[in-house]
Amino acid sequence: MSANEYLRRILNARVYDVAVETPLEPAPQLSARLNNKVLLKREDLQPVFSFKLRGAYNKMVNLPADQLKRGVIAASAGNHAQGVALAAAKLGCRAVIVMPVTTPQVKVDAVRARGSEVILTGDSYSDAYAHALELQRKQKLTFVHPFDDPDVIAGQGTVGMEILRQHHPKEHGPIHAVFAAIGGGGLISGVAAYIKALRPEIKVIGVQTEDSDAMKRSLAAGRRVQLQDVGLFSDGTAVRLVGEETFKLCRRYVDEVIAVDTDALCAAIKDVFQDTRSILEPAGALAIAGAKVYVEREKIKHKTIVAIACGANMNFDRLRFVADRAEVGEQREAIFAVTIPEQRGSFKRFCALVGDRNVTEFNYRIADANAAHIFVGVQLTRRDDARVLARTFEKAGFPTLDLTDDEFAKLHLRHMIGGRTPLAEHELLYRFEFPERPGALMKFLSRMSPNWNISLFHYRNQGADYGRILVGMQVPPDEKRRFKEFLASLGYRHWDETANPAYRLFLA
Repeated sequence: MSANEYLRRILNARVYDVAVETPLEPAPQLSARLNNKVLLKREDLQPVFSFKLRGAYNKMVNLPADQLKRGVIAASAGNHAQGVALAAAKLGCRAVIVMPVTTPQVKVDAVRARGSEVILTGDSYSDAYAHALELQRKQKLTFVHPFDDPDVIAGQGTVGMEILRQHHPKEHGPIHAVFAAIGGGGLISGVAAYIKALRPEIKVIGVQTEDSDAMKRSLAAGRRVQLQDVGLFSDGTAVRLVGEETFKLCRRYVDEVIAVDTDALCAAIKDVFQDTRSILEPAGALAIAGAKVYVEREKIKHKTIVAIACGANMNFDRLRFVADRAEVGEQREAIFAVTIPEQRGSFKRFCALVGDRNVTEFNYRIADANAAHIFVGVQLTRRDDARVLARTFEKAGFPTLDLTDDEFAKLHLRHMIGGRTPLAEHELLYRFEFPERPGALMKFLSRMSPNWNISLFHYRNQGADYGRILVGMQVPPDEKRRFKEFLASLGYRHWDETANPAYRLFLA
């Protein structure tokens, strides 16, 4: 459709039967830290704690009466499902929602509470989508797509309409850029279509996680790129393939897409909490994380930027993981492996080098007559402190590894210091992401060869939709090929950590 047609659809979208006009609020603490004026579009304050009800209702209210009577079906990782469920309750029609089994329980319960039928299947949105299409054909239901539909896009575009209407240039200055999370692309497509039609000088920038960056890759390739797998921490944006219509609109209107890591996302959740006392879900904080990356990269000052806080359906148990990683994500904590002589006075000398910095973590176990390997976390005041501190340790004769960006160290090693054994011959060390559901571990164990022995295993429930597992396995050298086949057959994301220097220091 043309830009004018989208503009007309957005202006006429029927979203306010169920949605509220959410505020555009300053984030004073974040603004002061970034030296720019940050405005948050508070879509987390919607009745279903997400913008998704806008598009879902706009699609459904425009359906012919006979289609509504038969009922609707949707596939969703959670927020779209709640929007469809609310719309169905409002319009009095049947709704079937297919959700991945990895969906946080808070979202599943919220959908059921609104009277919709919930079917859990697959590990990602794409799996749920395929099953929903089968049910649609069998039961003759109308499919309500979470992002790749003009009426859905137009409904989400009302967020952009409100931003321009609520913004007061005399009070806040002109808007430099608007940041929006991207999963399948429905939100940013509608927002960008509206903003670029009226204010083309405003940048519209999408944000994705590094492990679910289908739109970023697609725009770079000039065609839709399907990911083999997606990270599940930001479950609301875990989409393997973006929509046809959303891809076209993003190519036309979106200025760029920024990718951020999990730690940056956790830091953004904390940033919003400090300013609003509200807790966003990971997808809901993506725009804030991307805005921070953009400000640092472009070195802009005294500009006005808008970040859409698009969802707050956070699984409470996940908060411990967010709190654990937020300091690292904001680069307020560094993690080191430091080797010091196993002699009196060494530890005191090391502490003197740390100075008045706060030690956030310290792990040590005697392991060698000559050298001690310590695992230490240190609170930072400036971003370059980690590099300076590592050099200080090295100059003092203490070999140092900076583990601040090492997933293996942050997730597992910190809990396992001192676990050496001469019995772990031919040990391979792998990190895995298992779906957090019954049977995932048994699938792993049942496919293992009986010739392989598990020599190390670490797991801790992080409140996420997937389990993070560290496994040491003794695999005879002549069975390496079979082991690679085993990894491929599992279908679980995995990383080889056998050559990780931190593993060599503390566990091997």
